[in-house]
Amino acid sequence: MAGKVGFGVCGLECEVVQVLAGVEEPQTFGGWLDSLRLIRHASSAIQIPRIASLLNPQAVDGSIHVNGFVRTIRKQRHVAFATITDGSSTEALQTILTPEQTKGVTLGSAVQIVGEWKPRPSRQDEYELHVRDLKILGEHDSTSYPIQKKFHTREFLRTLPHLRSRLKYNALLLRLRSDVISRVTSFFEELEFVQTHTPVITSSDCEGAGEVFAVESAAAVAKPSKTAATHPRPFFREPKYLTVSSQLHLEALALSVGRVWTLSPTFRAEKSETTRHLSEFYMLEAEVAFVGNVGDLMELLEAMLRAVVSKIQSSRLGEELLLARDDHDKDPENPEITRGELAARWDGITSEEKWPRITYARAITLLQEAERSNTTSFEYPPLVGHSLQAEHERYIAQTVGCGSPVFVTNYPRDIKAFYMAPSGESAGSDDIPTVACFDLLVPDVLELAGGSVREHRFDALMDSLVRHGLTESKEAGVPKNLQWYADLRRYGSVPHGGFGLGFDRLLTYLSGVPNVRDVVSFPRWHGRCDC
Repeated sequence: MAGKVGFGVCGLECEVVQVLAGVEEPQTFGGWLDSLRLIRHASSAIQIPRIASLLNPQAVDGSIHVNGFVRTIRKQRHVAFATITDGSSTEALQTILTPEQTKGVTLGSAVQIVGEWKPRPSRQDEYELHVRDLKILGEHDSTSYPIQKKFHTREFLRTLPHLRSRLKYNALLLRLRSDVISRVTSFFEELEFVQTHTPVITSSDCEGAGEVFAVESAAAVAKPSKTAATHPRPFFREPKYLTVSSQLHLEALALSVGRVWTLSPTFRAEKSETTRHLSEFYMLEAEVAFVGNVGDLMELLEAMLRAVVSKIQSSRLGEELLLARDDHDKDPENPEITRGELAARWDGITSEEKWPRITYARAITLLQEAERSNTTSFEYPPLVGHSLQAEHERYIAQTVGCGSPVFVTNYPRDIKAFYMAPSGESAGSDDIPTVACFDLLVPDVLELAGGSVREHRFDALMDSLVRHGLTESKEAGVPKNLQWYADLRRYGSVPHGGFGLGFDRLLTYLSGVPNVRDVVSFPRWHGRCDC
């Protein structure tokens, strides 16, 4: 049974399907072959089916070819059993072999198998592969392999980023990333957004926090020789940085084609050791022209996340994510959430109720009331005009969201970036000016996304640059590295806005993994950049 929730998104109408019961049927083996017939010139290796497609009980005529890795092997006097995996499913394929066929086969060996697909004697609704021919494609030294068949801590596995993705759960996280990217792409495509690629090397610090990595050639940063009078000339002539956000460039593109989005790597030179921060991570960002209401941007973000999660709930991937929680629940040292808690997270996103929205001023009032009533205490007092700390966001997410994401809007102007447009409202008894912006908070992960309406008027942007200390005065003009950005206000600017979502944080929330370092294949953080 399914229901539909309608949303008006930036002048468009879209529907998000909510699956209330039932699980989407996995793709059949026959359907998989039908798709492959369109690939007329595909190599034979590409045409070999993935194990996930074979696990759906069915009768298949003829020989079956499988490529994969040996997960387990058990040898008896007259028969041997091996399970094979290729990363396409958390389940493994059961194979029946002769002891002679297993000669040289060890745990982790890469093999190519040809056999007959037959029902299992004990359960006619399940099938197994009776091996006719086995070829070892890659030997595996199981004695020195660092990932043995025992419990390994997440910290230990982080020292082996090139190998840990072979574990079934880490492979599942890779497939989750791919699935979410696919669903986000479909969502934006239906709304006629243009996917773009923005530069990684930039001339400005978008957020203005100064936590940027400088970019230079190795020759330019090398120590000069004794005979060299000066350092080599900088590669770009002027200081350049790794991007901290694609937003400024997306604004330029949105004023060309109206609606744009990107999924791009971003970099922060932030010496943070928390479970929510990385030095290199992916941001999903969208920008929309002819939008001056921050509520439209929140509608867009909410509709996108509902669409993604509703599809996960009804997919085989979602079923695997929930089943994986059962395995982790048995590990007393692992703090990850239970199956029921993960399902509740998804339900909180796809529930029929709209996500709560409160202003920054109201959030501060709730926090102060909680302290006065001794409901809770905070290390940092919640004060108007100051940023919300992680402990404040956690309280708001738990008490206001109650399992659903919650929007906090209209933050004070002076604690937000220079490009945000005024909201027309004030905060606190001192009537502190606020900007038309929002942060999206979710339990445990806390800030998941942020967005705003952009200041599209040139004179108002100049005032903001002065106020934020990016130029001495309006007479001094626009800083050189932002002149191109100011040009967008000179030549046909319109009201516009957008948002940025921490893509890796989203994956931690959807999977139940508590540390963002474990949903990224090759994580980089302060002091660590392996592989």
